[in-house]
Amino acid sequence: MKQYMKRNAILLGLTALTVIVSIVVVASRWRVEDGNKTCDVVLDYTELEWMAEQSGHDVAWWLREFRDMGITRVGLTEENLTTLMEDSPLNVTATVMGKIMQDADWRDNYPEPFVQEVEKRGYDRFDVIVEAVGTPDFDTDLFLVQAVEERFPVGSCFCMRTPGGEAYIFLDGQAADALYGGKGAYTSTRNKGFTEREELRSSKLMYISLGLMPEKVELVQSAGMEVVPRTMCYTGHNDTRYARAVVRGYEKYGITPEYIIAGGEAVIGYDDGGDFALDYLRDNQVTIGLIESNVQRENIMQSGADEATIATGYNAVRVFSVWDYLQYRYGYYGYQGAEEIENALYRAVVERNIRVIYFKPVKQTDDHHVYITDPAVYRGMFENLNQRLSAHGISMGRASVMENYQVPSLAMLALGLGAGFGGALLPDTFLPMRRKWTLVLAGLAAVCVTGAWLVLPNSFRLLAGFASAVVFACLAAAFFLAAARETGRKMDREAGLLKILPRSIAILAGAVAVSLVGAMMTAAPLSSTDFMLELGIFRGVKAAQLLPLAFFGLLFLSFFGLFEKERKSDRLDIRDIVTAMQWNIPVWSLFLLAVVGAAGYYYLARTGHETNVAVSTVEMVFRNDLETLLLARPRTKEFLVAFPGIMLAVYCAVRRLPFWTALFGLAGTIGLTSVCNTFMHIRTPLYLGFVRTAYSLLLGIAVGAVLMVCFEGLLRLTRRAVKKYGKAEQR
Repeated sequence: MKQYMKRNAILLGLTALTVIVSIVVVASRWRVEDGNKTCDVVLDYTELEWMAEQSGHDVAWWLREFRDMGITRVGLTEENLTTLMEDSPLNVTATVMGKIMQDADWRDNYPEPFVQEVEKRGYDRFDVIVEAVGTPDFDTDLFLVQAVEERFPVGSCFCMRTPGGEAYIFLDGQAADALYGGKGAYTSTRNKGFTEREELRSSKLMYISLGLMPEKVELVQSAGMEVVPRTMCYTGHNDTRYARAVVRGYEKYGITPEYIIAGGEAVIGYDDGGDFALDYLRDNQVTIGLIESNVQRENIMQSGADEATIATGYNAVRVFSVWDYLQYRYGYYGYQGAEEIENALYRAVVERNIRVIYFKPVKQTDDHHVYITDPAVYRGMFENLNQRLSAHGISMGRASVMENYQVPSLAMLALGLGAGFGGALLPDTFLPMRRKWTLVLAGLAAVCVTGAWLVLPNSFRLLAGFASAVVFACLAAAFFLAAARETGRKMDREAGLLKILPRSIAILAGAVAVSLVGAMMTAAPLSSTDFMLELGIFRGVKAAQLLPLAFFGLLFLSFFGLFEKERKSDRLDIRDIVTAMQWNIPVWSLFLLAVVGAAGYYYLARTGHETNVAVSTVEMVFRNDLETLLLARPRTKEFLVAFPGIMLAVYCAVRRLPFWTALFGLAGTIGLTSVCNTFMHIRTPLYLGFVRTAYSLLLGIAVGAVLMVCFEGLLRLTRRAVKKYGKAEQR
């Protein structure tokens, strides 16, 4: 180890300088994160209304209840043709022409002048016809007809009013607007399959926002709460004309939204690239809500959201919607109430930079239509949530917006060079390399890195982060395996546990420290605000986990050969490769290889939230308990498997047990990649990564010490059994 450091002193010094740059960048990001400590809750009005129907209390009563819980904003979705049909003072019917035309006498159902105008314009099955009848308390013209005429160009709609207060509207639809149901099967008279056809069920035109319902706005405002309007926008019907109509609707009720949480496909006014909507957002300092996807990775795709975020100087927050599957987690994992929903909200805010929770009421786990209507459940959940968030310095209020921070270009180059220099150091860990060749590799790496920095500025930060994650995890593995080999050579094979234990702890701490350096070098290039808002994400997580494991195999073969108990060489040569290729594989090793392969697949399959491999209930409850007791939950695979594995690898190296050194060392390498992986989740605040790793290290040392004692006991029992039964066979 000392010879390696002496031989590569120049390159290690240059790498250390780039690490200092990463510390400066990470410190700047830490400052940005430290100023982002306020979270808000927006209550969904529609589901609150549905819950009120089941509770025996009206919407106004529930609004006051949630207002007393500290929730001051309500997400109110603008009405559309579908909502007006389902629940409004208007008697509205909207139908796609594809269905209307199935009735040969459809023209008789509408006024003749209206039919004549429709036929004059021309129609097809993608169009929509609307029939509305007002009431004495609600003027059709003032809401529906006016909204349509304001939002749709003259050539794409036609409205006709009758003296009786009826309104007939024709909307020109396109094939892209059509919404289909499942395939409809047709059968012959003999009940045999004949053909299948996609059924035209509806149209996007029936979901385009037409304005806020006055009585709902009044209910919210009279409760002392603010309206956060939800506007549904769909491509092809979302131009500046539409945006102006939407804003007039806001101003009609004196609403200047704190947040724009877009619905549908896009942000308002995105179709024609007009500046009206963007100017409105900037002039009124409206914060853009970026809705996290239901797999907790990236934000849902909405046209214009990313562009508007950048154009407003990143005046945006991440929004966590209580998706359907979370609403049903009442009494989940054996809890008595909404604890698991509370856990989901806590993790979203603390771990994923969520600053707006779009909250929907809780539902019974075994019934998708029955809400929990006990206000004490909600009050207790938000009180506990606030208390837990306060431990992280996070409070409730208007959602804080992160300062726009971008990693300086020259710092980015230095970080890339650090990954390149680290990569140049790797061959000398297992190959017979002279210093000049290592320096030549470093020079080539510097040229390639600089070229990529000049030619691929956008991709460069991803490449630099990925390279650092792989390179420094490999360097950490090289450090601990070389240290384990050196310890095994210097210590007597029968050395006591009290002598081995401090050395194994020191090696573990050193390896984790190297991984933490890699973690900072990984996080630093991606510490710009766009990555923290998940406008961009880290790619290659699984590859960054697998490559160090493959490198560990090369390291082990160079340090220990093919399970050699007394190997003198510490470099890989042709003989080692030939021996490995000619190895007669025992049956037990094939079985063990299958077990390790299955464990590896399970390990990779569980990474992320898109996997179908579920975590057991016992483990989830265990995780939740750790999350409640500690500031940050340590990673289970680190403190239960990987970090104890490094300690056991050192122990087995001393005891001259190369096979077990390999097995435990492989497990330990997984933990070292996990440390870097913790910081690949750029949205997670940095302090959590450091705290989580510290907990894992402390708990891992404790678990490792216990396992070392247990393994020592098993080893002694095995030796006694071999000695006893071996002598018996000789007799």
